[in-house]
Amino acid sequence: MKSLIALLTGAAVIVAAPVLAQNANSALETALASETRDEDRARDAFRHPVETLNFFQVKPEHTVVEYAPGGGWYTRLLVPYIAPSGRYLAMNGDSDARIYRDRASEARTKGWTERFPEAAAEWTGMPVEKITAFESDEVPEDVAGQVDRVVIFRSMHGLLNGNRADAELRAVRGLLKDDGMVGVVQHRAKADAPWEISHGTRGYLKQAQVIALFELHGFELVGASEVNANPKDPANWERGVWTLPPILRDGDENRAQYEAIGESDRMTLLFRKAN
Repeated sequence: MKSLIALLTGAAVIVAAPVLAQNANSALETALASETRDEDRARDAFRHPVETLNFFQVKPEHTVVEYAPGGGWYTRLLVPYIAPSGRYLAMNGDSDARIYRDRASEARTKGWTERFPEAAAEWTGMPVEKITAFESDEVPEDVAGQVDRVVIFRSMHGLLNGNRADAELRAVRGLLKDDGMVGVVQHRAKADAPWEISHGTRGYLKQAQVIALFELHGFELVGASEVNANPKDPANWERGVWTLPPILRDGDENRAQYEAIGESDRMTLLFRKAN
């Protein structure tokens, strides 16, 4: 009888894994096809969201933190994917650690935690109660050490430029479970690029530089993917990565050239919280 139970239990485990994977893919495809993403869909060909989130091993039942969601391109996919079965949270940096050009910009930044859940709910049609926002110096007690995945999209150069990378990566590490991981997508400089191109003010960083930064802050590299690579991008624009779509900083000047290149060449990295 014990052998039979063991056999049946083993068979159940073998069957369950593909079923869970199938359910995750189904949930992601449903979120991807949502009409709330109609204006975002044009970027899918450059940002490969399904392949990227699968590489990051993000599952719908996970607790996921999106770092610095900005205009919400990934938010509009992550919230409908994660919030029904898991927990979606958004985290920005410590607003008190920034320098502001005027009081209006300071007020906008410091009001983000109140505004963002309502904005994300409006974007996605999900209940506002399903969306939490906080700053890195105010992590809720029930979040610290309970996060499965943190995802950071195209933000590492900003952290370095603002001298905030050390503090923010310490905060990110504190969010994660013991087996938690961080997925990073970042504009990529050429490996031999000079300092003035690759130190972040143009939006580009060297892949080895980002890996070393994470290792310094208690992470180990799980893997790197070329899913968001773009060999057409020389990554040396005088006016930075914003020369390319979707920003097109130079307007209609050389627009056809930039659109033919597409969005930037990007590294896609997955890190594990090191013991």
